Amino acid sequence: MAWITFCLLYVFWAMAGTSTRAQSSCSVPPEEQPWIDGLQVLMETSVAKSNFVNPSILIAMNLAGPYNLEAQKLLTNKLIASDNADLTKGQLALTIMALTSSCRDTGSQVSILQKKMENWEPSSPGADPSAFYGPSLAILALCQKNSEATLPIAALFAKTLMSDPSPFSVDTEAVATLALTCMYNRIPVGSEENYRDLFGEALKVLVDSISLRIKSDGIIGDIYSTGLAMQALSVTPEQPMKKWDCEKTMDTILKEIKQGKFQNPMSISQILPTLKGKTYLDVPRVTCGPDHGVPPTVNDYPTPVPTSVSNITVIYTINNQLKGVDLTFHWTIEVSVKSGSVLLVVLEEAQRKDSKFKFETKMTSWGLMISSINNIAENANQKTYWQLLSGKTPLNEGAAYYIPSNYEHITANFTQY
Repeated sequence: MAWITFCLLYVFWAMAGTSTRAQSSCSVPPEEQPWIDGLQVLMETSVAKSNFVNPSILIAMNLAGPYNLEAQKLLTNKLIASDNADLTKGQLALTIMALTSSCRDTGSQVSILQKKMENWEPSSPGADPSAFYGPSLAILALCQKNSEATLPIAALFAKTLMSDPSPFSVDTEAVATLALTCMYNRIPVGSEENYRDLFGEALKVLVDSISLRIKSDGIIGDIYSTGLAMQALSVTPEQPMKKWDCEKTMDTILKEIKQGKFQNPMSISQILPTLKGKTYLDVPRVTCGPDHGVPPTVNDYPTPVPTSVSNITVIYTINNQLKGVDLTFHWTIEVSVKSGSVLLVVLEEAQRKDSKFKFETKMTSWGLMISSINNIAENANQKTYWQLLSGKTPLNEGAAYYIPSNYEHITANFTQY
């Protein structure tokens, strides 16, 4: 009888470990699939155009089933050849998941990340809430490699997360939900029952918080955080206090896609898995091989309607009023650019017209970001950065992707978080 009971428990654990979809999932209607194919082609095309090695794109490509096998091979080889020494916990975790999804060995990277997380010291309560994002990715990656060895690390993470009163971003809550769902599903038979209780309690806190960010149109946080949130809500064993209408969220996302809101390869990489019925929990189950679908041609999928070619006027302000910074200023300029131009073109035109508006950029996984204006650079140690706003609303896209409207007032404000 004991042996039968053990077998049943093992089967239950195995099924829990492989189940990644909950009832609250939805799918793209077949007639809308060409739009999704178009997004995937756009994302994969970006690989050859950029020198920035983005593991998130490889993860999404492999979960969806790559169309461009050359791009997949190129990105995989770049990740294998990249130096892991200076990677953050989050970057290393994404690299591990990306290489795992390409069926490559990650033993050395996993050992490094394991040691990093064993030495992880949680931030003090009220500290920068984004400090949990990288560790969430790390626990997710380690869980998929060796959940038993990750148990004590994940337990400390869950306790710390619940004790922190800081408001977390939707992205952080979503990734933490994916990480703890992985741990919840992979608790080995015979481990202490309080692990399941602990992870369940933390998951309840997370999904309740995510559910409170669901807007009337189904968007969760903003359109660019919705992809990760959809992944989280579709797999969590804990149901949120506010019911999630997945179909409504999907309908709104499809409308945003048709309006051209998803042009950034990174934003595509986070929404594409959900659109293809996958989540980051499916990474260990990717089947590697050349048996993928034929890539659609340019004529196979629709594209957003282009804007008119008329000129628009954009009001651009740069502002630095932080104490302790040598040069304070508040300057405004009006520039004329072609309708449909991204914000980066506005900044370049302002710099061309007046040297007081000079700026510098740096490449990130989200594309070019403003790193310095008038030689005043962001500083992670001082927690300062250049925040872009439309009126008083922070932009949810970078300067290389945000398209301002006529007479929109854009402000670059030197901010401390």
